[in-house]
Amino acid sequence: MKKAKKGFLTPERKKKLRKLLMMKAAEDLKQQQMLKEQERQRILQERIIPLPDLDNEDDLEAVYEEIRERLIELESENYDVSYIVRQKDFEINELTIAVNDLRGKFVKPTLKKVSKTEGKLDKLKKKEATKVDFRAQLKVVDKNEFALDEEDTEKKEKAAWAK
Repeated sequence: MKKAKKGFLTPERKKKLRKLLMMKAAEDLKQQQMLKEQERQRILQERIIPLPDLDNEDDLEAVYEEIRERLIELESENYDVSYIVRQKDFEINELTIAVNDLRGKFVKPTLKKVSKTEGKLDKLKKKEATKVDFRAQLKVVDKNEFALDEEDTEKKEKAAWAK
């Protein structure tokens, strides 16, 4: 009779395979990092202008003008790129809104985190604000306004028909 066939991946083989995969992944990661660093160095070498030796004043003005022009150029490029990025962000936002409208689904906005103590303090302030002092809102009335004039009382007392 034939013996039952054992599994191809024994625990030892699994461990060895996992170790080889991890080593390969680490090697690939190092290679990608090295390529990125080389690309970064190449771009920096293109963009950075080496500073010349400044022995006499005639060269100083020329170097100043050259660096100034380069700075203006870079700043204008920076402004243009940031403007394009803002435009693209706006476009992306508009398109996502349009897609959500077509689907009939709406994206829930992300809520800001608010601490509970601030909320409690706000509630207390609102409660204090809702307390109304009615006496402060009443009109000030002269007491003499509703009192009878003394002259009127004298006239009424002196009236002939009343005696």
